Amino acid sequence: MTSDTSPKTTPAPATPAAAGFRMPAEWTPHARTWMAWPGPNPTFDDRDDLIAARMAWASVARAVLRFEPVTVVCGPGRSAEAQSMLGPGVDTVERDLDDAWMRDIGPTFLTDGRELAAVDWTFNGWGAQEWARWDHDAKIAAHVADLAGARTYASKLVNEGGAIHVDGEGTVLLTETVQLGPERNPGWTREEVEAEIHAMLGTRKAIWLPRGLTGDYPPPLPERRGGTPTGFGTLGHVDIVAAFARPGVVVAHSQPDPAHPDHEVSREVIGLLKAQTDAHGRRLEVVEVPAPTVLEADGHWADYSYINHYLCNGGVVLCGFDDPRDETATGIFRRLFPERTVTLVDARTIFSGGGGIHCITQQQPRI
Repeated sequence: MTSDTSPKTTPAPATPAAAGFRMPAEWTPHARTWMAWPGPNPTFDDRDDLIAARMAWASVARAVLRFEPVTVVCGPGRSAEAQSMLGPGVDTVERDLDDAWMRDIGPTFLTDGRELAAVDWTFNGWGAQEWARWDHDAKIAAHVADLAGARTYASKLVNEGGAIHVDGEGTVLLTETVQLGPERNPGWTREEVEAEIHAMLGTRKAIWLPRGLTGDYPPPLPERRGGTPTGFGTLGHVDIVAAFARPGVVVAHSQPDPAHPDHEVSREVIGLLKAQTDAHGRRLEVVEVPAPTVLEADGHWADYSYINHYLCNGGVVLCGFDDPRDETATGIFRRLFPERTVTLVDARTIFSGGGGIHCITQQQPRI
């Protein structure tokens, strides 16, 4: 009888978590921030709107550049115009683009402490919304991961970076109307979604919020003009509602005015979060951040939110709205992050396109 002495090969782990990768918390050190440059598209279909959007994106890029390197992905032939508005120090690369929301179209970066990896989620235009285009944007995550030198894991789950928020210690925030919505993942059960999220991010406990802010959904049919929505939205991204500030601590959007439908939405979300524990069994501490005083924008309910901030190396880039509560929010974030510089950037133009500062930035963790 003979024995097989040939060397045995071990199959590579099929998921990031099995390979030891996880998504770090946003407050851990970054190698750089990735953004995308607005081009002509349905989100900014007016020349003046497009110019305003580029000015807003450039303001965010310059604010982040004070703390870490920034690379902006531009459409073919658009680097020169981008650099003229971005100013010195911001890197640009060219790839085909549809829109400019890098948090959602870009990769979700991971690390095992020695190597960089990335999740390439399936992207379908925020639930195949009628105003969205995504032929090019569905490929941006793979392009950016390649530019960053990251090992890439493709996921069949339709998901976006703004639809998740992690504490870096095993807990992830999700929204039922996003990952479980029929527009994105018809037929997926809650258990199947959680299993895929945990396998991709290295998390082990999901905290589900029932929905997002009112202005993040298309208005009812009677409020539409010409058969198209009067506003843009993601159908409930979590990063405008709640975000981890550190393990065991969550900042949450609070709408004090009962005239706004988000008054009840935020009360429900805050109550749910206060009753939750994280992956380590810690009861969550919830820091409520009052919404700006404005109730309507562009003819529908405003979803202006300070929760959609971005943490970078030594800094907090915070959404500003030229509102009396800007100062209140700045004070809250200074107390939460005393070691960081809080920079307020006017985000009203960004919100008019359907997102905020967090939505247009994506962190690459430092190895």
